[in-house]
Amino acid sequence: MNLTEIPEIVTWPETHYVYIEKIGPFQETARQAWTEMGSLIPSLSKSEKITGRMTLYKMEPEKMTYRAGVALARRPSKLPAGLQYEKFKGGKYSCFVLTGPYSDLPMACGRVFDIVEETKMKLREDFNIEHYANDPETTPEDLLITEILIPTA
Repeated sequence: MNLTEIPEIVTWPETHYVYIEKIGPFQETARQAWTEMGSLIPSLSKSEKITGRMTLYKMEPEKMTYRAGVALARRPSKLPAGLQYEKFKGGKYSCFVLTGPYSDLPMACGRVFDIVEETKMKLREDFNIEHYANDPETTPEDLLITEILIPTA
């Protein structure tokens, strides 16, 4: 697994975010959310400029929240049924980078959260982000880049 273990501190910008939200264990909800989101992207992209793809998630024991979504250039004028919108405020994050297949994400995220605990990283209450930095349709699997961003105090 090709994961940076020393994070870079970054500021995630305020983002127009359109998503599908699922509650429950990620191994059950993530694929379902992305399948639904993927089916709606073509109709969304007819009226809106998509600038990126990302997941926002919280791993609270009583309510695991997973949002599969896209960043837009502006607030959407209208949304296909089933999608939600929010202006995500962004903020300061510790950014770890995984290079390689998305199938490595569960192990990479596990390692990131181990590092957070080992280093006693000061966190703030907000969503974690997985930012898919390149296009899986045109990028070889071993060159996919995923930024794993942890909200930092």
